Amino acid sequence: MNKYQDLPSVDALLKHSGAQKLISKAGRELVIQLIRKVLQDARVAFKHEKNLPTNDEIIQRTHELLKNWLSPTLVSVINATGVILHTNLGRAPLSQATIQAMHEITSGYSNLEFDLRKGRRGKRSIHPEQILKRLISVESALVVNNNAAAVLLVLSALARRQHVIISRTQLIEIGGGFRVPDVMRQSGAKLVSIGTTNRVHLHDYETALREPAALVLCAHHSNFRIIGFASEPPLKEITSLAHQAGIPIVHDLGSGALLDTEQYGLAHEPTVQESLKAGADIICFSGDKLLGGPQAGIIVGKAEYLSKIKKHPLARAVRADKLCLAGITATLFHYLKGEALQKLPVWHMISTTKAEINRRAQNWKKMLGAGELIKGESKVGGGSLPGESLQTTLLALSVRKPNYFMAKLRAQPAPVIARVENDLVVFDPRTVLPEQEEILIEKIRSLLNEVK
Repeated sequence: MNKYQDLPSVDALLKHSGAQKLISKAGRELVIQLIRKVLQDARVAFKHEKNLPTNDEIIQRTHELLKNWLSPTLVSVINATGVILHTNLGRAPLSQATIQAMHEITSGYSNLEFDLRKGRRGKRSIHPEQILKRLISVESALVVNNNAAAVLLVLSALARRQHVIISRTQLIEIGGGFRVPDVMRQSGAKLVSIGTTNRVHLHDYETALREPAALVLCAHHSNFRIIGFASEPPLKEITSLAHQAGIPIVHDLGSGALLDTEQYGLAHEPTVQESLKAGADIICFSGDKLLGGPQAGIIVGKAEYLSKIKKHPLARAVRADKLCLAGITATLFHYLKGEALQKLPVWHMISTTKAEINRRAQNWKKMLGAGELIKGESKVGGGSLPGESLQTTLLALSVRKPNYFMAKLRAQPAPVIARVENDLVVFDPRTVLPEQEEILIEKIRSLLNEVK
């Protein structure tokens, strides 16, 4: 029987021609580390096996391990689910102009915090701020790394150890365990909940405002709806009452729509402009949802409050980097130029007509030479417009084992994410980017031939 001593040394294995090839790809130190791991695994396996691996087998296992170690776990996928803002799939795909702007700003140095006119240090916040001022006529703005950070920063800067009034109907939890009450407590603010689970009245706010408070917080429901015996006063009435008491209003909008979703057959999603018109003093919203940009939290509103927020120590901890600022700025330019529907994938997907979706689905069927077309529904997703859907045409495949087929699609070099409905594997054209169509069809065709 072979002994542990029969295993070759690391030095001996490094002289193997296969090891030399690996070193040229990944460097000597990493290859040594992996060879040692393979040898250790061989010693453990030897307790249950009669034979030790040969030198060639050790190098082959090292190659496989190296391939695994150097394969990124974060990869691009093809989203054929029909969920436009799919949180698990990275939410909003970016426009080409946004991608280009982010590429250019990271390819070298930039004036991130340098005033080119004065030739001295500047502020990074001015880059998206000046566009937001022009676009939605706000006094001031700040971009941070996400909307949860935006809400936390606002509460920390304006209401630490002070009361913040919020309706019980708005004590929400969104994806990832983000709970408004938890964020409020973390900020040091003291929660004052009013009303009941399903109803809050203006007089509830009026009663609460008789006691000292720093803020009134209104949070958009985002990913759920209260129906039946439920009511909330309009934001305008709440702001009017709060301002009479000298208390500012913070509106956590969540999605951050700048365009009217009703134009495309959806329910109305409150816009940033409407919140400003209703009198909200501070508005927080996401950059990577209905805005259609990279992950960010955007705070807009009155300069007297933003100045305090910008100076708070937490602002540095949650600040946006140059990649985010370049991306958000480029995304906002699309709105300023009136081209968001054409240039931003999220809004292009939302506004695409049923006829165009049907044409694409028919073309897919023709290219594939298989499947059937059925009616279906696309979702906006991303905590926006709960329960709302857009009519679509799905390419449906009847396969023997739908879940196995789906798993094989996900295992492709460019993974495909679809969904199963009534034991059919279905693909929604709405969320597949045009440049991905040929790749998608080729992968489906290849897999269909494999499982026959």
